[in-house]
Amino acid sequence: MLEFCRQCIKVSTKALLANKGRSFLTMLGIIIGVAAVIIIMAVGAGAQSLIINQVKSLGTDIIGILPGASEAEGPPATVMGIVITTLTYEDALALNDKKNVPNVVDAVAYYKGLGTVSWGSNSYDTNLSGSTVGYLTVENGEVNQGRFFTKEEEVNLAKVVVLGSTVRKELFGESDPIGQKVKIKKQNFEVIGVMKERGTVAFQNNDDQVFIPLRTMQKLVAGVSHVSMMRLKIDNQANTIRAMEDIKIVLRERHEINDQSGANDDFTVRSSAQALEMITVITNALKFFLAAMAALSLLVGGIGIMNIMLMSVTERTREIGLRKAVGASNRNIMSQFLMEAISITLTGGIIGIIIGSIISVLISIGARLLGYNWDLVVSPFSIFLALTVSVAVGLIFGLYPARKASRLQPIEALRHE
Repeated sequence: MLEFCRQCIKVSTKALLANKGRSFLTMLGIIIGVAAVIIIMAVGAGAQSLIINQVKSLGTDIIGILPGASEAEGPPATVMGIVITTLTYEDALALNDKKNVPNVVDAVAYYKGLGTVSWGSNSYDTNLSGSTVGYLTVENGEVNQGRFFTKEEEVNLAKVVVLGSTVRKELFGESDPIGQKVKIKKQNFEVIGVMKERGTVAFQNNDDQVFIPLRTMQKLVAGVSHVSMMRLKIDNQANTIRAMEDIKIVLRERHEINDQSGANDDFTVRSSAQALEMITVITNALKFFLAAMAALSLLVGGIGIMNIMLMSVTERTREIGLRKAVGASNRNIMSQFLMEAISITLTGGIIGIIIGSIISVLISIGARLLGYNWDLVVSPFSIFLALTVSVAVGLIFGLYPARKASRLQPIEALRHE
């Protein structure tokens, strides 16, 4: 049996090398398909790691509250861009009270918007982030110059701002911004601090922001009474479930919701662990869907192999007849042609894996050079899948030409011109 296999491989290799150009073109579809599968799975895993790393950077002891209800596994309506006004500044104060939520360390409430900040003849379009003083504790923010606003300034609608590092550079260059007056929506604000450069966290550029006391942002800038979202830092990740239940009880009581089942809630409470789980499920589904789409190119490559093998059967009809005349069985002929098809796809698969892995490495290096926390993941599963699919394509699309060759009658084959 071993000798038979060795002989099949030898004959198949000789036949493929006799038509190098045609063999390479036949492999090309397989090479492209396998490389695409490897690249897409690696890029998908890298993008997934980027998203997960961004969420993890917020901390595992954070609970987020968004306005609007949602399904147990779905996002709240605010994620879709729908404005919902069910959460208030007073809700944030209640949740930051240890009598209501014993495990809370601190809470931050936000109202976010866009606006133009001006200083002298300089102006800059940026993100306006109305927040409470809990920002520094919950988001691990640090002030590089000056100070952050106080609780008194937050409550008394003080016209003060703290600049992100990017905004400071765009407006003031090398000048000292502390004590200067900037204009936002026709209101003058005193610059009291500059935040330490932090970069992008959870897909939000923390440096391209102007921080304003939440009440000031609501009343003097945006003219609203609701908040966009809230985040709570808890004392221990192990207390997450208890803290989430406490938050729901407080909000239902404040919003006069008597149903404790959650069916009538006008808010959504999620932990960072839940967010990670949801993101992982979504990105996994997307990753494998894209890989399946890329694998369709293997189908095209398989059809090309079948066409070439049928042509090869026609060209080698006399050879087949001669081999059968000297004793070769149908099984011998079929095995030879199947081996040729598998050799083409397996070789193409190996080349595709090498090319796909190299391109995946280059993409990973490029992403890291751009500052993204991108992991290189060329999984053994994707390599195994690519090789298995390659062999399967060779077997499936080589079977018909091989069967056709094995069924040729020796006399008719020898008469073929």
